[in-house]
Amino acid sequence: MRKPVVALVGRPNVGKSTFFNRLVGEPLAIVDDTPGTTRDRLFAQGEWLNTVFDLIDTGGIDPSKTKQGEPLSVGSADFIDQIRTQAQIAIQDADVVLFIVDAMSGVTPADQEVAEILRRNQKVIDGKPYPPVLLVVNKADSDRYRNMVPQFYELGMGDPYPISALHGTGTGDMLDALLAAFPEQVKEEEDDSIKIAIVGKPNVGKSSLLNRLVGQERSIVSPIPGTTRDSLDTHIEVDGLPVTLIDTAGIRRRGKIEPGVEKYSVVRSLRSIERADVSLLVVDATAGLSVQDSHIAGFILEVNKSAVIIVNKWDAVAKDNYTMQAYTEQVRRELNFMPYVPVLFISAKTGQRVDQVLPMALHVQEERLARLNTGQINRILQNAQEVHMPSSKSGRSLKIFYGTQVRSDPPTFLIYVNDPKLVHFTYQRFLENQIRQSYPFTGTPIRLVFKGHHD
Repeated sequence: MRKPVVALVGRPNVGKSTFFNRLVGEPLAIVDDTPGTTRDRLFAQGEWLNTVFDLIDTGGIDPSKTKQGEPLSVGSADFIDQIRTQAQIAIQDADVVLFIVDAMSGVTPADQEVAEILRRNQKVIDGKPYPPVLLVVNKADSDRYRNMVPQFYELGMGDPYPISALHGTGTGDMLDALLAAFPEQVKEEEDDSIKIAIVGKPNVGKSSLLNRLVGQERSIVSPIPGTTRDSLDTHIEVDGLPVTLIDTAGIRRRGKIEPGVEKYSVVRSLRSIERADVSLLVVDATAGLSVQDSHIAGFILEVNKSAVIIVNKWDAVAKDNYTMQAYTEQVRRELNFMPYVPVLFISAKTGQRVDQVLPMALHVQEERLARLNTGQINRILQNAQEVHMPSSKSGRSLKIFYGTQVRSDPPTFLIYVNDPKLVHFTYQRFLENQIRQSYPFTGTPIRLVFKGHHD
């Protein structure tokens, strides 16, 4: 069962980022868009009363400047267009929307605009509006501002929940209401097919790739709606193996894509990644790797899924004998946190090397399920210590006693040491590299878990 998705919607400066940090329990909503990080102001996991949910912050709108660099007023048309697009995307993808307003500012025209957009785009399911919207009145830090909360009834969004994102007051009642608003989770049917998700930014050629892949396979079982809204599952057979292709349909938007909108569209990719065994991360060869590509790759790593990087539109790139090598090196630099991932250069338009995509994905899935025996693992660990002894910390040295693979999917190794606190992340990375030298686990993350053990 997938986690419910909660979207924070509201005009700038109402405290969405502060509230986001409050709900996820740590200051994640930062402006730093470091490539590869999954812990940014877009997406995080929240939890309340043992219920886990995905939290999406619709940040990215900058009302401080127009395209000409002039100050932008709250009521300007450009600003309203941006928040309208953000709100529309949020209500399409969320299970619950938290509409954040500011008690200190009172009801503004922008708040009224967002409320109207949310109402207009809700569907009616079983006689109730869907997704439900909870009105959260932030910055109600004192009696003066709490007394201003009733005015927000005029937005027509039901009972307002006064809170202080900064101090945490009122958030418990609001979170109780949030849990009550979650839809009932429907258990997915058993499906033993290999699930391959096609993910990536808008307009990189995901649907073209899907059409090529499906067109090349003769035994199409059926295209049926997926369990995730706005995705489509296509069931095929490849060399006698059942395969489900998960297409993140609907994340493209014609015309110019605003940075905030492009960032937010990744929520659909996230849902597909969580369902998949292997993700095909499609990037645009003509545009080069972007921060957003790195973000999506980071999400794949975050949930311990396998991946293949698909560099599409290779036919449109001017090439010489070194172009592919140079591009591969760029991919390795930008995605240095997942050096084990294979890279394929294709053209979905012409069909160039598309026939290699599914065989590579199935090979990566095999690697994901591979297991090493305990003898192999302990030889690797012994050789690793002979090559590079771990450094000491506070006068104590790390001692590795033995290890074993406790699971696959993804491959997970339990390593017994004298003190897990002595394992520096650089030595952990070294051990991972030593394991991969023995068995590559192509395209697949491996997990090393260290447990204390006495002589």
